[in-house]
Amino acid sequence: MVLQLWPWRTLWAGDERHGPGKQQVRDRQEGDLQERKFMNTQSQWAKDKDGSTGWMAARTQAVAKLGRRPFVYGALVTFSVLYYYRPEDFVPGLSYIPMARIAGVIGAVALAFGMMSGGRAKVPQVVKILWLLLLQMALCVPLALWPGGAFSRVFDNYAKGVIVAMLISMAVVTTWELRKLLWIQVSAVALVTVASILLDHFRDGRLQGIQKSILQNPNDLAINIAISFPIGLAFMLHARGFRKVLWGIALVFMALGVVLTYSRSGLLALILSLAICVWEYGIKGKRRSIVVVTVVALVIGLGAALSTAHYRARVESIFLGNIEGSGDKGSLDARKALLKKSILIAVKHPLVGVGPGCFLLVDQGWVVAHNSYTELAAEAGFPALFLFLWAVGASLKNIAQARKSTHYKEDSEFRLFTQALWAGILAYLAGACFASTEYTLYPYFMMAYTCAMVRISNQPLTDPVQGGEQRRLNRAIYDRIPQPQLISGR
Repeated sequence: MVLQLWPWRTLWAGDERHGPGKQQVRDRQEGDLQERKFMNTQSQWAKDKDGSTGWMAARTQAVAKLGRRPFVYGALVTFSVLYYYRPEDFVPGLSYIPMARIAGVIGAVALAFGMMSGGRAKVPQVVKILWLLLLQMALCVPLALWPGGAFSRVFDNYAKGVIVAMLISMAVVTTWELRKLLWIQVSAVALVTVASILLDHFRDGRLQGIQKSILQNPNDLAINIAISFPIGLAFMLHARGFRKVLWGIALVFMALGVVLTYSRSGLLALILSLAICVWEYGIKGKRRSIVVVTVVALVIGLGAALSTAHYRARVESIFLGNIEGSGDKGSLDARKALLKKSILIAVKHPLVGVGPGCFLLVDQGWVVAHNSYTELAAEAGFPALFLFLWAVGASLKNIAQARKSTHYKEDSEFRLFTQALWAGILAYLAGACFASTEYTLYPYFMMAYTCAMVRISNQPLTDPVQGGEQRRLNRAIYDRIPQPQLISGR
Protein backbone atom coordinates (compact mmCIF):
# COMPACT_ATOMS: atom_id res chain seq x y z
CA MET A 1 0.00 0.00 0.00
CA VAL A 2 2.84 2.32 0.87
CA LEU A 3 4.54 1.52 -2.40
CA GLN A 4 1.38 2.34 -4.26
CA LEU A 5 1.01 5.75 -2.56
CA TRP A 6 4.65 6.73 -2.93
CA PRO A 7 4.41 8.08 -6.52
CA TRP A 8 1.40 10.18 -5.57
CA ARG A 9 3.26 11.66 -2.59
CA THR A 10 6.17 12.43 -4.89
CA LEU A 11 3.91 14.09 -7.40
CA TRP A 12 2.39 16.28 -4.67
CA ALA A 13 5.40 17.12 -2.49
CA GLY A 14 8.29 16.37 -4.83
CA ASP A 15 11.81 15.18 -4.00
CA GLU A 16 15.36 15.57 -5.27
CA ARG A 17 15.01 12.69 -7.73
CA HIS A 18 11.71 13.59 -9.34
CA GLY A 19 12.00 17.39 -9.12
CA PRO A 20 9.45 19.77 -7.59
CA GLY A 21 6.01 18.57 -6.72
CA LYS A 22 2.72 20.38 -7.07
CA GLN A 23 2.94 21.76 -3.52
CA GLN A 24 6.42 23.20 -4.14
CA VAL A 25 5.34 24.75 -7.43
CA ARG A 26 2.29 26.26 -5.75
CA ASP A 27 4.40 27.62 -2.88
CA ARG A 28 6.84 29.19 -5.29
CA GLN A 29 4.07 30.70 -7.37
CA GLU A 30 2.55 32.15 -4.20
CA GLY A 31 5.96 33.53 -3.26
CA ASP A 32 6.36 35.13 -6.69
CA LEU A 33 2.93 36.71 -6.35
CA GLN A 34 3.74 38.09 -2.90
CA GLU A 35 7.01 39.53 -4.15
CA ARG A 36 5.34 41.23 -7.11
CA LYS A 37 2.71 42.72 -4.81
CA PHE A 38 5.45 43.95 -2.47
CA MET A 39 7.42 45.54 -5.30
CA ASN A 40 4.32 47.22 -6.74
CA THR A 41 3.37 48.53 -3.31
CA GLN A 42 6.78 50.06 -2.75
CA SER A 43 6.82 51.59 -6.24
CA GLN A 44 3.46 53.24 -5.68
CA TRP A 45 4.52 54.31 -2.19
CA ALA A 46 7.20 56.68 -3.43
CA LYS A 47 5.93 57.53 -6.90
CA ASP A 48 5.81 61.28 -7.39
CA LYS A 49 4.96 63.82 -10.04
CA ASP A 50 8.48 63.64 -11.47
CA GLY A 51 7.92 60.03 -12.51
CA SER A 52 10.34 58.43 -10.08
CA THR A 53 10.62 54.66 -10.41
CA GLY A 54 9.68 53.92 -6.83
CA TRP A 55 11.20 53.35 -3.46
CA MET A 56 12.94 50.09 -4.37
CA ALA A 57 14.82 51.74 -7.23
CA ALA A 58 15.61 54.72 -5.01
CA ARG A 59 16.93 52.33 -2.39
CA THR A 60 19.19 50.62 -4.91
CA GLN A 61 20.59 53.98 -6.05
CA ALA A 62 21.01 55.17 -2.47
CA VAL A 63 22.90 52.04 -1.42
CA ALA A 64 25.10 52.32 -4.50
CA LYS A 65 26.04 55.87 -3.52
CA LEU A 66 26.82 55.06 0.11
CA GLY A 67 30.49 54.70 -0.78
CA ARG A 68 30.85 58.37 -1.73
CA ARG A 69 28.34 60.05 0.58
CA PRO A 70 30.40 59.80 3.81
CA PHE A 71 33.25 61.74 2.21
CA VAL A 72 30.99 64.42 0.72
CA TYR A 73 29.00 64.83 3.91
CA GLY A 74 32.15 64.75 6.05
CA ALA A 75 33.65 67.51 3.92
CA LEU A 76 30.44 69.51 4.32
CA VAL A 77 30.57 69.15 8.10
CA THR A 78 34.24 70.18 8.13
CA PHE A 79 33.46 73.22 5.99
CA SER A 80 30.61 74.23 8.33
CA VAL A 81 32.78 73.91 11.44
CA LEU A 82 35.57 75.99 9.92
CA TYR A 83 33.11 78.67 8.80
CA TYR A 84 31.05 79.04 11.97
CA TYR A 85 33.57 78.21 14.70
CA ARG A 86 36.67 79.77 13.08
CA PRO A 87 39.28 77.90 15.17
CA GLU A 88 42.01 80.23 13.86
CA ASP A 89 40.58 82.98 16.09
CA PHE A 90 41.18 80.98 19.27
CA VAL A 91 43.97 78.44 18.63
CA PRO A 92 47.45 80.02 18.63
CA GLY A 93 49.30 79.52 15.37
CA LEU A 94 46.26 78.79 13.23
CA SER A 95 45.93 82.46 12.34
CA TYR A 96 48.94 82.03 10.03
CA ILE A 97 47.14 79.28 8.12
CA PRO A 98 44.66 80.40 5.43
CA MET A 99 41.73 78.50 6.91
CA ALA A 100 39.19 80.27 4.69
CA ARG A 101 40.94 79.11 1.54
CA ILE A 102 41.36 75.63 2.97
CA ALA A 103 37.64 75.51 3.65
CA GLY A 104 36.97 76.61 0.08
CA VAL A 105 39.28 73.91 -1.31
CA ILE A 106 37.57 71.28 0.85
CA GLY A 107 34.19 72.33 -0.46
CA ALA A 108 35.34 72.39 -4.10
CA VAL A 109 36.99 68.96 -3.84
CA ALA A 110 33.91 67.49 -2.18
CA LEU A 111 31.70 68.94 -4.90
CA ALA A 112 33.91 67.54 -7.66
CA PHE A 113 34.10 64.17 -5.92
CA GLY A 114 30.35 64.00 -5.53
CA MET A 115 29.66 64.93 -9.15
CA MET A 116 32.16 62.39 -10.51
CA SER A 117 30.90 59.51 -8.37
CA GLY A 118 28.14 58.53 -10.74
CA GLY A 119 24.41 58.65 -10.41
CA ARG A 120 22.02 61.33 -11.56
CA ALA A 121 20.95 63.81 -8.92
CA LYS A 122 18.25 66.37 -9.54
CA VAL A 123 19.54 69.87 -8.85
CA PRO A 124 17.00 71.86 -6.79
CA GLN A 125 15.60 75.06 -8.21
CA VAL A 126 17.22 77.15 -5.47
CA VAL A 127 20.68 75.86 -6.38
CA LYS A 128 20.09 76.50 -10.08
CA ILE A 129 19.14 80.09 -9.31
CA LEU A 130 22.26 80.56 -7.20
CA TRP A 131 24.39 79.29 -10.08
CA LEU A 132 22.70 81.82 -12.37
CA LEU A 133 23.44 84.53 -9.82
CA LEU A 134 27.09 83.47 -9.81
CA LEU A 135 27.13 83.75 -13.60
CA GLN A 136 25.59 87.23 -13.44
CA MET A 137 28.20 88.36 -10.90
CA ALA A 138 31.00 86.90 -13.01
CA LEU A 139 29.79 88.88 -16.02
CA CYS A 140 29.99 92.05 -13.93
CA VAL A 141 33.65 91.54 -12.99
CA PRO A 142 35.32 92.84 -16.21
CA LEU A 143 33.25 96.03 -16.12
CA ALA A 144 33.70 96.69 -12.39
CA LEU A 145 35.32 99.81 -10.97
CA TRP A 146 37.95 97.51 -9.47
CA PRO A 147 38.01 94.19 -11.39
CA GLY A 148 40.48 92.58 -9.01
CA GLY A 149 38.39 93.34 -5.95
CA ALA A 150 35.20 92.28 -7.73
CA PHE A 151 36.79 88.97 -8.74
CA SER A 152 37.83 88.32 -5.16
CA ARG A 153 34.39 89.20 -3.83
CA VAL A 154 32.67 86.84 -6.25
CA PHE A 155 34.95 83.81 -6.18
CA ASP A 156 36.40 84.08 -2.66
CA ASN A 157 33.09 84.86 -0.97
CA TYR A 158 29.88 84.29 -2.88
CA ALA A 159 31.06 81.21 -4.82
CA LYS A 160 31.54 79.37 -1.52
CA GLY A 161 27.85 79.88 -0.81
CA VAL A 162 26.95 78.22 -4.12
CA ILE A 163 29.27 75.31 -3.35
CA VAL A 164 27.75 74.91 0.11
CA ALA A 165 24.23 74.93 -1.30
CA MET A 166 25.17 72.33 -3.90
CA LEU A 167 26.84 70.10 -1.30
CA ILE A 168 23.87 70.25 1.05
CA SER A 169 21.46 69.39 -1.76
CA MET A 170 23.66 66.41 -2.72
CA ALA A 171 24.74 65.01 0.64
CA VAL A 172 21.94 65.61 3.16
CA VAL A 173 19.29 62.89 2.84
CA THR A 174 18.23 62.24 6.45
CA THR A 175 16.91 64.33 9.31
CA TRP A 176 19.90 63.24 11.40
CA GLU A 177 22.34 64.74 8.88
CA LEU A 178 20.37 67.97 8.70
CA ARG A 179 20.21 68.12 12.49
CA LYS A 180 24.01 67.97 12.75
CA LEU A 181 24.48 70.91 10.37
CA LEU A 182 21.85 72.98 12.16
CA TRP A 183 23.48 72.14 15.49
CA ILE A 184 26.86 73.39 14.25
CA GLN A 185 25.34 76.71 13.25
CA VAL A 186 23.26 77.44 16.34
CA SER A 187 25.84 76.11 18.80
CA ALA A 188 28.55 78.35 17.31
CA VAL A 189 26.33 81.43 17.52
CA ALA A 190 25.27 80.55 21.07
CA LEU A 191 28.83 79.91 22.30
CA VAL A 192 30.17 83.13 20.79
CA THR A 193 27.29 85.09 22.35
CA VAL A 194 27.71 83.54 25.80
CA ALA A 195 31.49 83.97 25.75
CA SER A 196 31.24 87.58 24.55
CA ILE A 197 28.86 88.46 27.38
CA LEU A 198 30.84 86.66 30.09
CA LEU A 199 34.13 88.18 28.90
CA ASP A 200 32.55 91.64 28.79
CA HIS A 201 33.59 92.09 25.17
CA PHE A 202 32.19 95.57 24.54
CA ARG A 203 33.33 98.40 22.32
CA ASP A 204 31.79 101.86 22.48
CA GLY A 205 29.16 100.42 24.79
CA ARG A 206 28.01 97.73 22.31
CA LEU A 207 28.54 93.98 22.57
CA GLN A 208 30.90 92.55 19.95
CA GLY A 209 31.58 88.93 19.16
CA ILE A 210 34.88 87.52 20.39
CA GLN A 211 35.09 85.83 17.01
CA LYS A 212 36.17 87.67 13.89
CA SER A 213 34.39 87.77 10.55
CA ILE A 214 30.59 87.25 10.55
CA LEU A 215 30.04 87.35 14.34
CA GLN A 216 32.30 90.25 15.27
CA ASN A 217 30.29 93.28 14.20
CA PRO A 218 27.39 93.99 16.63
CA ASN A 219 24.82 94.23 13.84
CA ASP A 220 25.96 91.01 12.17
CA LEU A 221 26.04 89.23 15.52
CA ALA A 222 22.49 90.37 16.30
CA ILE A 223 21.14 89.26 12.91
CA ASN A 224 22.80 85.85 13.22
CA ILE A 225 21.27 85.47 16.68
CA ALA A 226 17.82 86.35 15.32
CA ILE A 227 18.21 83.79 12.51
CA SER A 228 19.55 81.04 14.77
CA PHE A 229 17.16 81.64 17.69
CA PRO A 230 14.26 79.60 16.19
CA ILE A 231 16.63 76.71 15.48
CA GLY A 232 17.87 76.77 19.07
CA LEU A 233 14.28 76.83 20.27
CA ALA A 234 13.54 73.77 18.12
CA PHE A 235 16.47 71.92 19.70
CA MET A 236 15.23 72.88 23.17
CA LEU A 237 11.70 71.66 22.47
CA HIS A 238 12.99 68.34 21.15
CA ALA A 239 15.56 67.84 23.91
CA ARG A 240 14.98 66.21 27.28
CA GLY A 241 16.47 66.47 30.72
CA PHE A 242 19.67 68.44 31.21
CA ARG A 243 20.06 69.24 27.52
CA LYS A 244 16.74 71.09 27.56
CA VAL A 245 18.05 73.21 30.45
CA LEU A 246 21.28 73.98 28.58
CA TRP A 247 19.39 75.06 25.48
CA GLY A 248 17.10 77.21 27.61
CA ILE A 249 20.10 78.98 29.17
CA ALA A 250 21.66 79.48 25.73
CA LEU A 251 18.46 81.04 24.39
CA VAL A 252 18.33 83.48 27.31
CA PHE A 253 21.91 84.57 26.59
CA MET A 254 21.13 84.90 22.87
CA ALA A 255 18.14 87.15 23.52
CA LEU A 256 20.22 89.19 25.96
CA GLY A 257 22.99 89.41 23.38
CA VAL A 258 20.70 91.12 20.88
CA VAL A 259 19.79 93.72 23.50
CA LEU A 260 23.43 94.32 24.45
CA THR A 261 24.50 94.83 20.83
CA TYR A 262 22.15 97.86 20.69
CA SER A 263 21.40 96.72 17.14
CA ARG A 264 18.09 98.11 15.97
CA SER A 265 18.01 95.85 12.92
CA GLY A 266 18.82 92.83 15.05
CA LEU A 267 16.08 93.75 17.52
CA LEU A 268 13.47 94.04 14.76
CA ALA A 269 14.58 90.70 13.26
CA LEU A 270 14.44 89.01 16.68
CA ILE A 271 10.96 90.37 17.40
CA LEU A 272 9.74 89.01 14.06
CA SER A 273 11.44 85.69 14.74
CA LEU A 274 9.87 85.45 18.20
CA ALA A 275 6.43 86.30 16.84
CA ILE A 276 6.63 83.49 14.30
CA CYS A 277 7.93 81.05 16.93
CA VAL A 278 5.05 81.90 19.27
CA TRP A 279 2.59 81.34 16.45
CA GLU A 280 4.16 78.13 15.12
CA TYR A 281 5.36 76.46 18.32
CA GLY A 282 2.93 77.94 20.81
CA ILE A 283 -0.44 78.64 19.22
CA LYS A 284 -0.49 76.19 16.29
CA GLY A 285 1.61 73.65 18.19
CA LYS A 286 -0.67 73.99 21.24
CA ARG A 287 2.22 74.63 23.62
CA ARG A 288 0.72 77.15 25.99
CA SER A 289 3.88 77.25 28.08
CA ILE A 290 5.79 78.82 25.16
CA VAL A 291 3.23 81.57 24.79
CA VAL A 292 3.23 82.32 28.52
CA VAL A 293 7.02 82.21 28.89
CA THR A 294 7.57 84.37 25.80
CA VAL A 295 5.08 87.01 26.88
CA VAL A 296 6.51 87.14 30.42
CA ALA A 297 10.10 87.27 29.10
CA LEU A 298 9.26 90.05 26.66
CA VAL A 299 7.52 92.09 29.32
CA ILE A 300 10.36 91.69 31.82
CA GLY A 301 13.17 92.00 29.27
CA LEU A 302 11.83 94.96 27.36
CA GLY A 303 10.74 96.60 30.59
CA ALA A 304 14.25 96.31 32.01
CA ALA A 305 15.86 97.42 28.75
CA LEU A 306 13.57 100.37 28.17
CA SER A 307 13.99 101.47 31.77
CA THR A 308 17.48 102.66 30.84
CA ALA A 309 17.45 106.03 29.13
CA HIS A 310 20.18 105.07 26.66
CA TYR A 311 18.45 101.96 25.32
CA ARG A 312 15.05 103.64 25.24
CA ALA A 313 16.52 106.47 23.19
CA ARG A 314 18.18 103.91 20.93
CA VAL A 315 14.85 102.22 20.20
CA GLU A 316 13.06 105.54 19.74
CA SER A 317 15.67 106.58 17.19
CA ILE A 318 14.33 103.88 14.86
CA PHE A 319 11.30 106.08 14.27
CA LEU A 320 12.48 109.54 15.38
CA GLY A 321 15.99 109.62 13.95
CA ASN A 322 19.04 110.96 15.76
CA ILE A 323 17.78 112.00 19.20
CA GLU A 324 19.79 112.93 22.24
CA GLY A 325 21.18 110.00 24.20
CA SER A 326 20.62 107.39 21.48
CA GLY A 327 24.27 107.04 20.57
CA ASP A 328 23.17 107.19 16.95
CA LYS A 329 25.88 109.68 15.98
CA GLY A 330 23.99 110.41 12.80
CA SER A 331 24.09 106.79 11.58
CA LEU A 332 20.37 106.72 10.80
CA ASP A 333 20.62 109.80 8.60
CA ALA A 334 23.77 108.40 7.01
CA ARG A 335 22.01 105.13 6.21
CA LYS A 336 19.14 106.98 4.61
CA ALA A 337 21.66 108.76 2.41
CA LEU A 338 23.35 105.44 1.57
CA LEU A 339 19.98 103.91 0.68
CA LYS A 340 19.23 106.74 -1.74
CA LYS A 341 22.74 106.53 -3.15
CA SER A 342 22.52 102.77 -3.77
CA ILE A 343 19.15 103.13 -5.50
CA LEU A 344 20.50 105.92 -7.70
CA ILE A 345 23.55 103.85 -8.69
CA ALA A 346 21.34 100.86 -9.48
CA VAL A 347 19.20 103.01 -11.76
CA LYS A 348 22.29 104.41 -13.54
CA HIS A 349 23.83 100.93 -13.98
CA PRO A 350 20.79 98.63 -14.26
CA LEU A 351 22.42 95.64 -15.97
CA VAL A 352 25.85 95.07 -14.43
CA GLY A 353 26.14 97.65 -11.66
CA VAL A 354 29.48 99.04 -10.57
CA GLY A 355 30.92 95.62 -9.76
CA PRO A 356 30.57 93.20 -6.82
CA GLY A 357 32.05 94.74 -3.69
CA CYS A 358 32.68 98.08 -5.40
CA PHE A 359 29.86 100.17 -3.94
CA LEU A 360 32.16 101.54 -1.27
CA LEU A 361 34.46 102.87 -4.00
CA VAL A 362 31.82 105.18 -5.44
CA ASP A 363 32.76 108.75 -4.49
CA GLN A 364 35.38 107.09 -2.26
CA GLY A 365 32.79 106.79 0.47
CA TRP A 366 34.35 103.55 1.82
CA VAL A 367 31.03 102.56 3.38
CA VAL A 368 28.74 99.68 2.44
CA ALA A 369 25.08 100.36 1.69
CA HIS A 370 23.76 98.57 4.83
CA ASN A 371 20.99 97.11 2.69
CA SER A 372 21.53 93.77 0.98
CA TYR A 373 18.88 94.35 -1.68
CA THR A 374 19.81 97.81 -2.93
CA GLU A 375 23.53 97.10 -2.62
CA LEU A 376 23.22 93.96 -4.73
CA ALA A 377 21.30 95.91 -7.39
CA ALA A 378 23.91 98.69 -7.34
CA GLU A 379 26.86 96.31 -7.59
CA ALA A 380 25.57 93.56 -9.91
CA GLY A 381 22.50 95.06 -11.55
CA PHE A 382 18.80 94.44 -11.24
CA PRO A 383 19.14 90.92 -12.73
CA ALA A 384 21.20 89.95 -9.67
CA LEU A 385 18.59 91.38 -7.31
CA PHE A 386 15.84 89.52 -9.17
CA LEU A 387 17.76 86.22 -8.95
CA PHE A 388 18.48 86.71 -5.25
CA LEU A 389 14.84 87.38 -4.42
CA TRP A 390 13.81 84.48 -6.64
CA ALA A 391 16.12 82.16 -4.67
CA VAL A 392 14.60 83.34 -1.38
CA GLY A 393 11.10 82.87 -2.78
CA ALA A 394 11.98 79.36 -3.97
CA SER A 395 13.28 78.59 -0.46
CA LEU A 396 9.98 79.67 1.08
CA LYS A 397 8.21 77.53 -1.52
CA ASN A 398 10.33 74.57 -0.40
CA ILE A 399 9.18 75.08 3.16
CA ALA A 400 5.56 75.25 2.02
CA GLN A 401 6.07 71.97 0.16
CA ALA A 402 7.67 70.33 3.19
CA ARG A 403 4.69 71.38 5.31
CA LYS A 404 2.40 69.27 3.11
CA SER A 405 4.47 66.10 3.51
CA THR A 406 3.82 63.07 5.67
CA HIS A 407 7.07 63.78 7.50
CA TYR A 408 5.75 67.14 8.67
CA LYS A 409 2.57 65.56 10.00
CA GLU A 410 4.10 62.53 11.72
CA ASP A 411 7.73 63.44 12.54
CA SER A 412 7.84 66.00 15.36
CA GLU A 413 11.54 66.80 14.91
CA PHE A 414 11.14 67.37 11.18
CA ARG A 415 8.17 69.64 11.91
CA LEU A 416 10.17 71.67 14.45
CA PHE A 417 13.05 72.21 12.02
CA THR A 418 10.66 73.20 9.22
CA GLN A 419 9.04 75.82 11.43
CA ALA A 420 12.46 77.03 12.60
CA LEU A 421 13.71 77.55 9.04
CA TRP A 422 10.51 79.39 8.19
CA ALA A 423 11.06 81.80 11.08
CA GLY A 424 14.79 82.10 10.40
CA ILE A 425 14.43 83.00 6.72
CA LEU A 426 11.77 85.62 7.45
CA ALA A 427 13.99 87.07 10.18
CA TYR A 428 16.84 87.22 7.68
CA LEU A 429 14.66 89.05 5.15
CA ALA A 430 13.96 91.68 7.79
CA GLY A 431 17.57 91.96 8.95
CA ALA A 432 18.93 92.15 5.40
CA CYS A 433 17.14 95.48 4.99
CA PHE A 434 19.69 96.99 7.38
CA ALA A 435 22.87 95.01 6.68
CA SER A 436 25.05 93.96 3.75
CA THR A 437 24.89 90.15 3.80
CA GLU A 438 24.72 89.10 0.16
CA TYR A 439 28.33 87.88 0.10
CA THR A 440 28.24 86.03 3.41
CA LEU A 441 27.42 82.33 3.52
CA TYR A 442 24.79 81.98 6.22
CA PRO A 443 21.81 83.03 4.03
CA TYR A 444 22.79 80.39 1.49
CA PHE A 445 23.12 77.79 4.23
CA MET A 446 19.51 78.57 5.16
CA MET A 447 18.32 78.36 1.55
CA ALA A 448 20.09 75.03 1.05
CA TYR A 449 18.57 73.61 4.23
CA THR A 450 15.13 74.05 2.68
CA CYS A 451 16.26 71.96 -0.31
CA ALA A 452 17.35 69.23 2.09
CA MET A 453 13.96 69.41 3.83
CA VAL A 454 12.18 68.77 0.53
CA ARG A 455 14.47 65.88 -0.31
CA ILE A 456 13.92 64.30 3.09
CA SER A 457 10.16 64.80 2.88
CA ASN A 458 10.03 62.97 -0.47
CA GLN A 459 11.42 59.83 1.15
CA PRO A 460 9.39 57.30 3.15
CA LEU A 461 9.38 57.84 6.89
CA THR A 462 11.38 54.65 7.38
CA ASP A 463 14.58 55.75 5.70
CA PRO A 464 16.39 52.70 4.26
CA VAL A 465 19.83 54.30 4.43
CA GLN A 466 19.72 56.18 7.71
CA GLY A 467 21.73 53.70 9.78
CA GLY A 468 23.15 50.22 10.16
CA GLU A 469 20.31 48.96 12.33
CA GLN A 470 17.70 50.04 9.82
CA ARG A 471 19.65 48.52 6.93
CA ARG A 472 19.88 45.20 8.79
CA LEU A 473 16.15 45.34 9.49
CA ASN A 474 15.40 45.98 5.82
CA ARG A 475 17.72 43.14 4.80
CA ALA A 476 15.90 40.78 7.15
CA ILE A 477 12.55 41.80 5.66
CA TYR A 478 13.79 41.16 2.13
CA ASP A 479 15.28 37.80 3.10
CA ARG A 480 11.89 36.63 4.31
CA ILE A 481 10.28 37.25 0.92
CA PRO A 482 10.20 34.02 -1.15
CA GLN A 483 12.60 34.46 -4.03
CA PRO A 484 11.99 33.00 -7.53
CA GLN A 485 14.15 30.01 -8.34
CA LEU A 486 14.84 28.01 -11.44
CA ILE A 487 12.80 24.81 -11.52
CA SER A 488 14.28 21.97 -13.49
CA GLY A 489 12.14 19.02 -14.36
CA ARG A 490 13.24 15.60 -15.30
